[in-house]
Amino acid sequence: MATKLPWPVKLPVRTAAPQDDVDDAALRVRGREDHAAGATAVVVALQHGVEQMGPLRTARTLLRLNQVDGFDCQGCAWPDPDPEHRHTAEFCENGAKAVAEEATLRRVTRDFWARHTLDDLAGRSDYWLGQQGRLTEPVVRRPGSDHYEPISYSEAFELIGEQLRSLPSPDAAAFYTSGRTSNEAAFAYQLFARAFGTNNLPDCSNMCHESTSVALAETIGVGKGSVHLHDFYDTDLVIIAGQNPGTNHPRMLSALERAKKTGAKILAVNPLPEAGLMAFRNPQTPKGLLKGEHLADLHLPIRANGDLALFQWFGRAVVEAGRLDRAFVEAQTSGFEAWAEHVRSTDKSEVLAATGLTEAQLDEATALVVASPRFITCWAMGITQHRNAVGTIKEIVNLHLATGAIGLPGSGVCPVRGHSNVQGDRTMGIWEKSPDSFLDAVRDEFGFDPPRRHGHDTVDTIRAMRDGEVQFFLGMGGNFVQAAPDTGATEAALRNCAMTVHVSTKLNRSHAVAGTTAIVLPTLGRTERDVRGAGAQTREQFVTVEDSMSMVHASRGRLAPPAPGVLSEVSIISGIAAATLRDRDDATGSIDWAGFAEDYSAVRRHIAAVVPGCEDYDAKVRAPGGFQLPHAPRDTRTFTTASGKGVFSVVPLSVLTVADDQLVLQTLRSHDQYNTTVYGLDDRYRGISGGRRVVFLNREDARDRGLADGDHVDLVGVWEDGVDRVAHDFRVVLYDTSRGSAAAYYPETNPLVPLDSQADQSGTPTSKGVVITLRRATS
Repeated sequence: MATKLPWPVKLPVRTAAPQDDVDDAALRVRGREDHAAGATAVVVALQHGVEQMGPLRTARTLLRLNQVDGFDCQGCAWPDPDPEHRHTAEFCENGAKAVAEEATLRRVTRDFWARHTLDDLAGRSDYWLGQQGRLTEPVVRRPGSDHYEPISYSEAFELIGEQLRSLPSPDAAAFYTSGRTSNEAAFAYQLFARAFGTNNLPDCSNMCHESTSVALAETIGVGKGSVHLHDFYDTDLVIIAGQNPGTNHPRMLSALERAKKTGAKILAVNPLPEAGLMAFRNPQTPKGLLKGEHLADLHLPIRANGDLALFQWFGRAVVEAGRLDRAFVEAQTSGFEAWAEHVRSTDKSEVLAATGLTEAQLDEATALVVASPRFITCWAMGITQHRNAVGTIKEIVNLHLATGAIGLPGSGVCPVRGHSNVQGDRTMGIWEKSPDSFLDAVRDEFGFDPPRRHGHDTVDTIRAMRDGEVQFFLGMGGNFVQAAPDTGATEAALRNCAMTVHVSTKLNRSHAVAGTTAIVLPTLGRTERDVRGAGAQTREQFVTVEDSMSMVHASRGRLAPPAPGVLSEVSIISGIAAATLRDRDDATGSIDWAGFAEDYSAVRRHIAAVVPGCEDYDAKVRAPGGFQLPHAPRDTRTFTTASGKGVFSVVPLSVLTVADDQLVLQTLRSHDQYNTTVYGLDDRYRGISGGRRVVFLNREDARDRGLADGDHVDLVGVWEDGVDRVAHDFRVVLYDTSRGSAAAYYPETNPLVPLDSQADQSGTPTSKGVVITLRRATS
């Protein structure tokens, strides 16, 4: 993003948090935009920064974002360019918004807690809660109280330790992790949970890319993508399926722009024609600002859940065209003949019905795939959050194995993670199903045998809290209530706990959904200096993260903490662990938690001994740009599956079919949003301003229901359990989306996602395949 504006712009300064909640009467709708970024993105980014941080702090902070000696973006996990190729302003509009939210000058003080009851906070919008500012001291809601009140960290740690020791079993506790947690914090966190005696380590990956992890582990032996950023500069075709890079991973647009300039084609597969898939105006160059680069050579407006049929058709096409890497298939894969026989039977009429595409669109897309020796397939939640998600990703892998488009320059599979360190958390052991090899390494390094029984994932944790089996919940970052499906069920489950604890930088709705005892612990953010020790013994710490392409690098904040005494995640975890485990007389009681809290190099030395590929970790992450973790399919075209080969999968064709009066709803983000954090009330690219309760409908679908643009409807969930799930009063917006598909923002629509509607094998909530009907709103 450019550091200078193309013309003088007066930026407003508004440091006070909004005191009124969202007024949807201010909602306005105009035409969608046909490009992403540009001068407007620069202006909007700076507006957010100045409003939250002031002008000098904005400049000082943003210019350290994603730099070698700076801090990693709190937003998406798109990789950084090599150190020598980074821009002075190496960030996007939404990255700037994320920084402004964290580095804000607004503060939540004890006066705030005294003014607001839990019921009051529970009735506020996510936007209002987030805009109140940074948390500054620990608070506790004691049994029977309707307020939080201040508490010291040490007293909070003692209360938590006392509660954990009183549980009937270690499995009565759950330790949730957000994808923004650093590698050091994640490693310490999983170690604490396992030393305590449980594998209940649900995380945000369970709700997003778990389908990816399952499918890739079974087919190529590694649950991660196989490409490097350089591959985008040396490819013939990039397929982008179920992903909106313009809002969710904006820095990806620079890579797509460069791919186009080297001759690559781009195929966009998405129900909605997103601006970031159409064209990119790069603010880094005058030409980019004025004209930009057209991106998608073809947009397929696919019907929601039609992707499996599409990729099976691509598979048939490459088999029939003889576009196969026979030598690679025979030497390095298994199951090809069964797969080839299966896809040869794929019926074009069934594919057209499943995808909602015209024959001309399907033929044009197929020709692009067949004509491209080197190609990359990228995907995100539009693929992973369906019932048949694992099968769809296996079909993507089948296409790459058949053509040999993996482990070669310009080719490979590229799941794009939506949170900055969700991949790193899994690498560090945040997983309810960690393999025995990882647990063996923990045993050998720390002298105790971790529990071997698999723990609860996110959805199972909600069920266990609901049923009274889990009585303690600790959330390390994130906004669990609003990230999870079936909001009503999730809130009731949390309120059923004896204790809930949230480690957070800012206020969110999860803090208002309290257990009998509830504790909120403020923590340092990525932007802030983390200094441990006192006097001559002070030492500045740094943390590390892993991006979507397995690059691991350091992150160093430079701002002062939001208030004196605010602790880091590593220190908080260490304090809770010490208070919980200190009286044990086995190896779990002798872990040096105090040493972890004082020097993160101590944590990294243990990471080097436990985590595969992390040998000499502390030294390697200090190098500019860090290092890349090993990946056998990418590095040597070999596979660590059970058979030692890449595995072709025969996936039965399945399609989500609904009745004539029903639609398939996909939940999505606005452009003023990152996951559950709402930065503002505009969705500039889709033409929405001043509100969020909108539902995007195909014009013919609206007409068939007697609806017009501007009408208000309730979204009514359809699920087999008979529970009445309704999201009230959404404005109809007629949009160029595929027939039979609807779209609306989460978390407002999360109440419609049934807890038991999950992807096969992975358990991921089916947030992109929610069956609904519409009824006119009565209010």
